[in-house]
Amino acid sequence: MSILAINSGSSSLKFGLFDAGTLEPLVEGDIDWAQGDRGQAKFTLRPQTGGQMTSLLSVPDDFAAAQCAVNAILNSGPPGGNGRVKVTVVGHRVVHGGAEFRDSVLIDDRVKGGIAGLNKLAPLHNPPLLKAIEAVEKSLPGVPQVAVFDTAFFAHLPPKAFLYALPYEYYERWGIRRFGFHGLSHGYCVGRAAELVGRPLSELRVISCHLGGGCSAAAVRGGEAIATTLGFSPLEGLMMGTRPGSVDPGILLHLQREHGLTVEELDRALNYSSGLLGISGVSSDLAQIETAAAQGNERARLAFDMFADRVRAAVGALAATMGGVDALTFTDRIGEHSAALRAAACEGLSFMGLCLDPERNADPKPDTDVARPDSAARVFVIHTQEELMVAREARRVMAAQAQSLQSR
Repeated sequence: MSILAINSGSSSLKFGLFDAGTLEPLVEGDIDWAQGDRGQAKFTLRPQTGGQMTSLLSVPDDFAAAQCAVNAILNSGPPGGNGRVKVTVVGHRVVHGGAEFRDSVLIDDRVKGGIAGLNKLAPLHNPPLLKAIEAVEKSLPGVPQVAVFDTAFFAHLPPKAFLYALPYEYYERWGIRRFGFHGLSHGYCVGRAAELVGRPLSELRVISCHLGGGCSAAAVRGGEAIATTLGFSPLEGLMMGTRPGSVDPGILLHLQREHGLTVEELDRALNYSSGLLGISGVSSDLAQIETAAAQGNERARLAFDMFADRVRAAVGALAATMGGVDALTFTDRIGEHSAALRAAACEGLSFMGLCLDPERNADPKPDTDVARPDSAARVFVIHTQEELMVAREARRVMAAQAQSLQSR
């Protein structure tokens, strides 16, 4: 009996199979098309018994990617019988739950409709998620599915943090507010940071930086999120792979009025052509940008410097919001794997007790403290486990469902 967790991202699809009783990982995998060519997506399968398998696959659309992941899991069992794994429930990470979904929920037609209604606010994430749900319905008919929302972690932000300084009626009439994203990752990383520090999370002020295709930073005090950089949609805040982060809205009005750009053209530019890709002209992948910068590409160097500057500014602002910081965490593709970015982002933050150790930072293993021994605040490189968080929530929802049925 096992739980399949699917994490449909903007540049990858990650998945994991977990024991339904212990939540021990059985198989993990991902399909990565960060280079933008799904005809050459990198497929990796990592059984816990060993023997990692890697290949290049053609996944022309999100449905095909999800179906590939499901089939790989179903056929990952030991020899004997029909060789297929028994999946009890499937959990999905859902990026945008809006105001309606403040907790994990069993997926039905109403839930799918609610998620689809938010497609325009998360065009890189919610539509692929719906395709993944469809693929599971086809491959595992009758198996329950659970939606686990990234936005739920930020559902209890105080009004001063979630409201925009717009006419209040926009919030009252249309629900315009900050939602925040990457909640599963932030939730895992701050909990893991507390374990590594050896203090209760309730006593800590933690800044969590999720830096990948999408990027955000969050301030978590006493285990509760009190501020985050992402907002109404996954466009605000930090510079990202193909998204600009915060931008003067007057620029968009100017482009419409003076240069005739349509809403559709602006939407495309903001979601697919900005950020690291837009500035560097090289790639949305920071690793490729670092290589190009080392070879003398000035635009690549500029993109790197802009990105590091925005991460540093966010850390400083969030620390001020909490009145200090006890731990800073870096995770996901960039946060885990770019020593140069971590060094650049932390440069100049010693005034608030953040002091990076160059040797520890150079090549850390997952879940490592890379701060100097005398640093007043710890700096952790953490391997986020969103799929584990999804599996945990899926199990909780199914247990609550079973208890509810028994009490009737």
